[in-house]
Amino acid sequence: MAYNVVATARGSNSSKRELQIQIKYMLNLFNHITPIYLLYLFYGSVFLFLGVSIVAKDMKGSDLQLADSLWLLGMFGFLHGAHEWLELGPLIEGEHMLLREIILVKAAASTLVLLSFVFLLLFGLSLLRVLEDKRIPSVRTVISVLLGFWFLYLWYYEIRAHGFRIDMQLLRQADIASRYTFGFMGGLAAAYGLIAYSRELAPLSRPVSRHLSSAGIGMVFYGFFTGLIPSGTIIPLVKAPVEVFRGGSAFIVTYFIIKALNIFDIETRKKFEQHMRGIVQTEKLTSLGQLAAGVAHEINNPLTNASLAIERLRHRMKDSGPEQAVMEKLEAVERNIDKASAIAQELLQFSRQKETEFIPCDLGRVVNSALTLLNYKLGDILVQHSVDTAAEVMGDPVKLEQVFINILSNASEAMPGDGTITVVTSLRGDRVQVRITDTGVGILPEHLPRVYDPFFTTKAVGIGTGLGLSISYGIIRQHHGGIHIASEVGKGTTVTIRIPTKERYAELYEKNSGRR
Repeated sequence: MAYNVVATARGSNSSKRELQIQIKYMLNLFNHITPIYLLYLFYGSVFLFLGVSIVAKDMKGSDLQLADSLWLLGMFGFLHGAHEWLELGPLIEGEHMLLREIILVKAAASTLVLLSFVFLLLFGLSLLRVLEDKRIPSVRTVISVLLGFWFLYLWYYEIRAHGFRIDMQLLRQADIASRYTFGFMGGLAAAYGLIAYSRELAPLSRPVSRHLSSAGIGMVFYGFFTGLIPSGTIIPLVKAPVEVFRGGSAFIVTYFIIKALNIFDIETRKKFEQHMRGIVQTEKLTSLGQLAAGVAHEINNPLTNASLAIERLRHRMKDSGPEQAVMEKLEAVERNIDKASAIAQELLQFSRQKETEFIPCDLGRVVNSALTLLNYKLGDILVQHSVDTAAEVMGDPVKLEQVFINILSNASEAMPGDGTITVVTSLRGDRVQVRITDTGVGILPEHLPRVYDPFFTTKAVGIGTGLGLSISYGIIRQHHGGIHIASEVGKGTTVTIRIPTKERYAELYEKNSGRR
């Protein structure tokens, strides 16, 4: 019994000593932690937080191209944050690690930093592609060229003299090569893409546009300090390591990107508001359509009879040699009857927004057809039309052509004399988008909410009926699409139309059939 008590006491003392040794070891580690370790810890945390923020954001159903590109920036954040934390290992535990262990960690860190910069470059290029910039080379070409420069740098500064052997010097040169090529170019591409794309978001939210632009400016500094200045370099003027400036730039980029992520909440709210307005608008159009049909039928028959009577009277008076003044009066009456008849026809068309049998059609060709029909009306206006998709939609080509005629006519009438109309047809996810931009007088902010209202027009009396956009709205709704108008007084108007692709239309049709 005494033996067990002694053994227990000895075991307890041994455990206490081991615990004391571990605590002493941990305290010793903290005593050796320098500010540079904390800097690396902060630097890595910032980028990991960026990746988590992007992944955690719900972007499903967003029509913004930014949603399709942000995952690349998130991957950059995860990989680069992991790289910075991995660098901490040899810094803290280097004296307790074998050389091959240090080389293994450094090799993993070099791989992570190269991959992270590749994702940053892909993010920048994806945003630039959205901006319809045809001068941007293909992703494969850019990566191939940069890989070539990366290998040439290694060969010239390391492999040529010492051969290909994995050691600390080779890994250091590989890190520098990655920064000079993918790091610098990726930072510049992402910066330019963020700043340029921020203008696209200005109509949706100016604060978010400024946040995205600020993130782009921060990315410029990040690309400079990360891509052109090797790690461990002391900046002469401030006597601080370059990692301080990298961490500061990373914090600025992350802060403004997270602020800019609010754009998806704003988009969701505006989509909901637009959906509710669409329901109200549909009900309003249905009621007005029934009223318009009755009115049109009631006035069309008397107008037809009056027109025939005028024609007969003119022929009879021609034979008896009437006075010129009488003939002019009859012609004026006939012109007004024709105008009233045209309005009646528009009312009938407005009331007949019924489903038709859709066929596959190319929106680019439909737009070209509308431009051809309006060639006489455009006059000195410069029209630029670019098509970068061959995707088809299911629709009625005649009705869609009428939509584009209405919008292009409005654009031409907003530019008295001359101006420029830019039409871009492109693929946006599962929708084909047509964006029509003019350099006209624009629309007053208080008039924008009413542009789809029947009979609402800012044109002079007798020039327009105010039914063109209402009819266009109904046709686009029939095609399960959306139409959005953004305008700035004195600068022009942009009309964006999105219609589901043929494949997406089939999914919607099956879903609606299932509900019935």
